[in-house]
Amino acid sequence: MDLNADLGEGFGRWSLTDDEALLSVVTSANVACGFHAGDPSVMRRVCDLAAERGVRIGAQVSYQDLAGFGRRAMDVPPDELAAEVAYQIGALRVFAQAAGAEVTYVKPHGALYNRTVHDDAQAHAVVAGVQLAGGALPVLGLPGSKLLAAAEEAGLDPVREAFADRAYTPQGTLVSRREPGAVVEDADAVVRRAVGFAVDGGVDAIDGTRVTVAARSLCVHGDTPGAARIAARVRAALAEAGVTVGAFT
Repeated sequence: MDLNADLGEGFGRWSLTDDEALLSVVTSANVACGFHAGDPSVMRRVCDLAAERGVRIGAQVSYQDLAGFGRRAMDVPPDELAAEVAYQIGALRVFAQAAGAEVTYVKPHGALYNRTVHDDAQAHAVVAGVQLAGGALPVLGLPGSKLLAAAEEAGLDPVREAFADRAYTPQGTLVSRREPGAVVEDADAVVRRAVGFAVDGGVDAIDGTRVTVAARSLCVHGDTPGAARIAARVRAALAEAGVTVGAFT
């Protein structure tokens, strides 16, 4: 099982994620590319640290919404969105290559991630952006999403992802952050859910029903309070359960 986290989510003097601590735990780093968070200095620093520690570098692409942290709904024309996705991948690739590494996958962030679950046009635009940037990069997304279907259709590797610290609907989608209980804040619960995804391939939805989630990568959000400590507990619990933790790329 791959263990990923959102990193580089700072800007200028403002910082959010404990990048150095998380990079000691995760196997894949979703690096903000400047549209929802991140700036050139932050991107360079995270790529340097990831390369030093053998952590895979992924481009976390977003709607152009720095003020809203990429979590506000936007309606971007497909051609424009494809160009913006390619732009973000290209920017991160410069810093990854300077660190002696490569951008090895792409994952949408926030509102774009959720939009591409059900919006075929936006999903295909993201995939078109990946292709425009060059290279057959794997794409992380929610199982059953339009995004993963579009990636597979284009010959890219669709990587199914699960979230240890997010609540699920009975349909297998993420509960909106506008709803109570959308974020799982209890560390013990996060650890239990992570092991459940890896061992049993499922999770209890917010209404108590069981949802099947067959995932290759497990996300622990980097902006959660105590994220590095929780991620370390998750990795230890996975190892104790006999699950090998390693990058999918």
